[in-house]
Amino acid sequence: MSPAVRTRTEALAALSSTPFDLLVIGGGITGAGIAREAALAGYRTALVERDDFAAGTSSRSSRLVHGGVRYLEHGHLGLVFESSRERRLLLELAPHLVRPLAFTWPVYAGARVPRWKVRAGLALYDALSLFRNVQRHEGLCAAGVLAAEPALTASALKGGARYWDAATDDSRLTLANALAARETGAVVANHTTVTGAVRLANGRLAGVAVHDRIGDAHFHVQARVVVNATGPWSDATAALTGETHGTQLLGSAGTHIAVPRSRVGNRDAVTIVSPLDGRVMFVLPAGPHTIIGTTERPAGRGPDDIRATETEVTYLLQNVNRLFGDASLTRDDVISAWCGIRPLAVARRGEVNANAASREHAVTHRPDGLVSVTGGKLTTYRAMAADVLVQATREFPASGAAPELARAARDSHRVPLPGGDFSSREAVAAQAGAVAHDHAVGEHLMRAYGTGWRRVWQYAVDDPALAPRIVPELPYVLAEVRHAVEHELVCTLSDLLVRRTHIAFETRDHGRAVARHLAPRMATYLDWSAEETARALSQYDADVTRLFAVDAV
Repeated sequence: MSPAVRTRTEALAALSSTPFDLLVIGGGITGAGIAREAALAGYRTALVERDDFAAGTSSRSSRLVHGGVRYLEHGHLGLVFESSRERRLLLELAPHLVRPLAFTWPVYAGARVPRWKVRAGLALYDALSLFRNVQRHEGLCAAGVLAAEPALTASALKGGARYWDAATDDSRLTLANALAARETGAVVANHTTVTGAVRLANGRLAGVAVHDRIGDAHFHVQARVVVNATGPWSDATAALTGETHGTQLLGSAGTHIAVPRSRVGNRDAVTIVSPLDGRVMFVLPAGPHTIIGTTERPAGRGPDDIRATETEVTYLLQNVNRLFGDASLTRDDVISAWCGIRPLAVARRGEVNANAASREHAVTHRPDGLVSVTGGKLTTYRAMAADVLVQATREFPASGAAPELARAARDSHRVPLPGGDFSSREAVAAQAGAVAHDHAVGEHLMRAYGTGWRRVWQYAVDDPALAPRIVPELPYVLAEVRHAVEHELVCTLSDLLVRRTHIAFETRDHGRAVARHLAPRMATYLDWSAEETARALSQYDADVTRLFAVDAV
């Protein structure tokens, strides 16, 4: 196993000069998970991402690691069983990034899903987790529902239930897998675009041509197996390296909005059945904000151009206003709105609709050696990675090392993600809060870095000017900026403000003022010239406009 490659310069040099066993294209949760599993199994592994880790769907989710209670209605029991197992494992492997979250499910008179059906479904939900969830569900009378979530509308409330899933930071969970792969010997690089295929004389895929978008350099990466894990871009990536991979994608677009939590009043998570059209959706706590979502519609645009619409924003607001009687949310309450594409694997386009489509994944193996993984969901990324490795290793000749590699892969569920080597969230948060003299900052440091919070805070110890918050009302501190550049592969302002932190989601200007404030500091850390700094600010403005602008329809 090769030593960890730390700097971008080292990574690019290694990519251009090292023959790899496995090259993963795509730095979302699936690709990062595959890279981690392959590195833990002892394979020489590389991971390239054209933008930043989690820049696509993996940073635009509901931020849940969940069994998938909505999937029970469609009979996807195998997926719920697999998701429930993975939820339990991730609560152990990354206790800082994956945290138990209580859900209250209120049932009103005339609801599409009656109270008995909710109870029956949640009993099955418990059973499919082998009764190893955080807690078993409990039925609630109307008074019990209001005791759990007092802001819910009391009129026509018949009762409900309370059950458990888990919350996560989707972009940092993705990053943790990429960093874990790097720590285990993989070479990882963001902002590195695949531009074509490298082939042997017999037509076999032997690697790819890439473009370093930061340094504007072109080179080849050699690999025995190339894995396409590019999510909504999977068809395009497969076509770039040859013919299509056989399984096409149904792009399902889903929109979320963030509003002040004080305006909604939810204590924990609430599962609601839309009084408008019967769709199951969530009202989720996110620090000082509430995330509401999601909608679902066929994606009429590519993943680079998909945005929320005013129609969807209005729909989400109306649903919450109907069930949280005092909320009276208006368009002005929306801090941010974003849309992502869920890649649903189907055999033929038009075969299923987005609402009924399974979130199960598909792995295909092209004759020239390209392995593609499509579909799936954030929660099951480890299972997807294991299935990909089964296909990928068929390209390798049998060797005496095979049993050891197989055992390493099988045991990877026992290896915590970076920062996850602790048993008490409360103790770690208390320690960080005491050192930072700020309880909210301590809680944030625990949730973002786990036991790695001390390395982050050391920057503030060495330079007290890095101890203050970046934004007064949010718990991020200036020390995280330098840490992100030096340890978390940050190359751009968007890397920092959209994905290493959620400042772009949590401020009404989507971090534009913060970007202007931090740009000189980033320029110092990344050795930007004045012209490069101006370009970085311009690119940030373009990025957040693309991500957070809301279309009329």
